[in-house]
Amino acid sequence: MTQVLLLGGTFDAYTLSTLLHAAGIPSVYSYAGATLTRRTAPLPTRVGGFGGVQGLVDYLQQHRISHVIDATHPFAAQMSSNALAACTAAGIPLLSMERPAWSAQPQDRWTPVADMAAAAQALPPQCRNVFLAIGRKQLAAFAGQTGAHRFVLRVVDRPEEALPLPAASYDLVVARGPFALADEIALLQHHAVDCIVSKNAGGADTYAKIEAARALQIPVVMVDRPLLPARTQCQTPQQAMDWLAGQR
Repeated sequence: MTQVLLLGGTFDAYTLSTLLHAAGIPSVYSYAGATLTRRTAPLPTRVGGFGGVQGLVDYLQQHRISHVIDATHPFAAQMSSNALAACTAAGIPLLSMERPAWSAQPQDRWTPVADMAAAAQALPPQCRNVFLAIGRKQLAAFAGQTGAHRFVLRVVDRPEEALPLPAASYDLVVARGPFALADEIALLQHHAVDCIVSKNAGGADTYAKIEAARALQIPVVMVDRPLLPARTQCQTPQQAMDWLAGQR
């Protein structure tokens, strides 16, 4: 019997959860729980980690999971690596649903970097107000830059604990995408942003900030996706459904 474990946390994962539900395919939606504000998937849902590779193997076996679809964020490298290792160990088919990365357009002013530490070092010294469109988990990389720059931080949930930056060094914006282009332009202009740091997440729901940067000719420090081992991949929820149909 088919029993799908959907590793979620993205809008595409939510979309896939609605397709699985509509098709009547027994499935469990799992997400890390890093944000409190979330879309409610129409599937049985679990929150939190599995306890590493072995913990995930145990879960797969105990719940008789037949297929795993990894629809986590492209930067959730540890979870994706654990899913690959666990599915290999358990002999369970794994599909990674990963939306295409953004590509620089002729009018874009991108500086590609390998990771967040490199992004902090790549901030142009003449840029005073920097929009850190990276969430809050990797803000510590910019702690050494607070004397030269002021930051605009956008988070999904208002932080319950102190962030790893001096409170006087940033303005906090609490909001969840998708974001409209006009709103992104207004945000950048309101805060006089003259540089953006962004993960190359791909997808449409947060792309408006890249379009806004292009329109305003604001430079973007673009953090490349982490490298992961080769695995079976698709790009859209419908392709994931087609893969699953071919497995049954």
